[in-house]
Amino acid sequence: MNTTSNAVPESPRDPPAVTPAPMAATRPMYWSVRRELWENRSIYIAPLAVAVVILLGFLVSMVKLPQRARAASAMDPAAYGGMLDHPYGIAATLVLLTAFLVGVFYSLDALHGERRDRSILFWKSLPVSDLTTVLAKASIPLVILPLLIFVIIVATQTIMLLLGTAVLLANGLSAGPLWTQLPLFRMALALLYTLIVLALWYAPLYGWLLLVSGWARRATFLWAVLPPLVLCVVEKIAFGTWYLASLLKYRSTGWYSEAFNVNGHGGVPLDPLALLDPARFLGTPGLWIGLVVAAAFLAAAIGQRRYREPI
Repeated sequence: MNTTSNAVPESPRDPPAVTPAPMAATRPMYWSVRRELWENRSIYIAPLAVAVVILLGFLVSMVKLPQRARAASAMDPAAYGGMLDHPYGIAATLVLLTAFLVGVFYSLDALHGERRDRSILFWKSLPVSDLTTVLAKASIPLVILPLLIFVIIVATQTIMLLLGTAVLLANGLSAGPLWTQLPLFRMALALLYTLIVLALWYAPLYGWLLLVSGWARRATFLWAVLPPLVLCVVEKIAFGTWYLASLLKYRSTGWYSEAFNVNGHGGVPLDPLALLDPARFLGTPGLWIGLVVAAAFLAAAIGQRRYREPI
């Protein structure tokens, strides 16, 4: 005799719980850097604006280029190359100076601005550590801005070269000397070396500015500048010496004499790479002492951000 089974059909198994993939260790840093670029558009707008002004000025100066090219036929190669390098060097110098000013004022406002507009409360609620936040802000003047400036300067100089070529060809002149006497590729390598040198040499400066930015309640520029100046004056009054002032001067301009062989050439060489001296620069005690000081400033900035509240 058959009996009806009261057994309940076996229910389908529940799907296994999905474990979220762990976040990559570099992802918070990546988005923190992007946040800085979103919030501080002057990082790239200011150098681009200067580059556009330089190109406009260079375009106006092209009126006299054919005349200069005809006169240059009697010049020796060194003089002709120097004449060609001059506007390109000015363009690079102006963009570099702009980048330095942008880096200084960005560092002064990087930690102070989030306390002033009270956004620090929101950013602290996110799973981003103070270490990541401070390092992301430090990477702007030390890494991101130099890379950006390298691209802008190389693009500007390339456009200048193309404009000069077009003007010469339009006037029935050969553009060959412009391409052979202008070492654009070697200039780009020298520029990259210079940007690396500047980033490493000025690392303690940016570290100090970030520390002041996170500590001062107002007037960050005065707090960053006045203490060193006051210490210099106190040293002069108390001991009659200028050791601290000499140290500050060396930290401001000493990178050039340490990173370039300025005494090895009587004039400006045709090859811009001939002036580079990376071995001496890497062997300079001031470089490594400055990097240690920069690390100390950044560590102090990271520590104080944990306890900082809105202004």
